[in-house]
Amino acid sequence: MKRILLTAFAIILSFGLGFAFNHLLTAQSGAGAKMKRVTGIGGVFFKCKDPGKMREWYKMHLGLNTNQYGSVFEWKQATDATKKGFTQWSPFKETTKYFEPSTKDFMINYRVADLKALIVELKKEGVTITDTMETYDYGKFVHILDAEGNKVELWEPNDVVYDKMGVDMGIETTK
Repeated sequence: MKRILLTAFAIILSFGLGFAFNHLLTAQSGAGAKMKRVTGIGGVFFKCKDPGKMREWYKMHLGLNTNQYGSVFEWKQATDATKKGFTQWSPFKETTKYFEPSTKDFMINYRVADLKALIVELKKEGVTITDTMETYDYGKFVHILDAEGNKVELWEPNDVVYDKMGVDMGIETTK
């Protein structure tokens, strides 16, 4: 129960920090303002003993619409309320290697505006980039390490394609 409460707290804290960070970045204007980087939380991923059991627990007790990958939260974009945005919630098997080289039990996915340009800036700043940018119909991805060695996933989404994929797969979002 303690682990579940800590996980829930971490998710809530991550969303809050992500929105606060986004506000700070977008509040900057005029000469000398930095390029737009993170625009929101794209996903929260964590390790657990039994991902299926976790998906069912969250479905039963917290009302998440879960699928084989976790749950997709659907929301409206702040800059254009006619456009949807998505945040993925996914429990992973505790033995997954997907979070490596980090040894942590969680990974945050941040939505970004221009991944290619951001990678150039991060390299200039000495940030460790663990792989090369991968491009899919639903967006572009790369992984970095933060100051404490936590693996972070950066995603430049294509929400229109992502939404269509979910509809085509019959995946119900959590709203």
